[in-house]
Amino acid sequence: MQAQVLTQPRQVEEHPLQRVDRPLPEPGPDEVLIKVRACGVCHTDLHIVEGQIPLPRLPLVPGHQVIGVVESGSAPLLPGTRVGVGWLNRTCGTCPFCRSGKENLCAEARFTGYHVDGGFASYLTAPREFLYTLPELFSDLEAAPLLCAGIIGYRALRLCGALSGERLALFGFGASAHLTLQIARHRGLEVYVFTRSPARRRQALELGAAWAGEAGETAPALADRAILFAPAGHLIPQALRALRRGGTLAIAVIYLDQVPRFDYRLLFEERCIRSVTASTRQDGRDLLQAASEVPVRVQTEPFTFGEANRALSLMKTGDLQGAAVLIF
Repeated sequence: MQAQVLTQPRQVEEHPLQRVDRPLPEPGPDEVLIKVRACGVCHTDLHIVEGQIPLPRLPLVPGHQVIGVVESGSAPLLPGTRVGVGWLNRTCGTCPFCRSGKENLCAEARFTGYHVDGGFASYLTAPREFLYTLPELFSDLEAAPLLCAGIIGYRALRLCGALSGERLALFGFGASAHLTLQIARHRGLEVYVFTRSPARRRQALELGAAWAGEAGETAPALADRAILFAPAGHLIPQALRALRRGGTLAIAVIYLDQVPRFDYRLLFEERCIRSVTASTRQDGRDLLQAASEVPVRVQTEPFTFGEANRALSLMKTGDLQGAAVLIF
């Protein structure tokens, strides 16, 4: 099979992913073999290939927003069944976190395209119990970004405590934020978007944002909740300035650069900062249902399998026109 393999983290401009031939992977007793049809390209993939987060193993095949069909399996996952593979690959199932519905915090959790080879390949294996059934409403191209960008935005929306009638501020406006905005609007929230890109500001307004401007600008009113989607620590003080008393800022990134010192008064008055760590399978199921109910418009930019490095490079420079997806 063909795979895009990372043997050594490097800057994406140096094309760290190499296309190679590999043997077909062998599924374990609780796994199925999946033929990949599409795989979304995520900011986490960028952090992995550039070594911004520590890697548990090399060589590695990235990719964790995978749409494919079962190649070999048994009922109910018969060959030809379309399935989704997300970031959460498996958990121990027995620890207090797993037993209490917080499996994303399991110390033994393993993640797709990080601990195990992911979807930047023509085939992969995955545990049956961690696969998603996909709504027919979404094509392979549209469904791929839902499996991480959609899920993590949905979890962030829940963890920040956003309620109908409140104002929500989104900092950064890429694949995850454009999906989160639509679900928030469907739930009756007024949404403000902060992004440096004029094109992204126009996109946000087209998707229903009440206001869009650059970080540091003053929105029409203070927000009740906020979500940071950009891996930029310097935006945290600006996000806190945009929050009312008692508001919550959720940080929906796996990697964040240096957080600057800031005046405690920005955090005072019971403002809250909380991180968002991975997701649970229930988050994924709930997101797919919510995306169908809206239904969300998934804006994508397709790339061929051989263009994985190029897709990551455009993501890094902010020049993508939609959620990047590799098509097989």
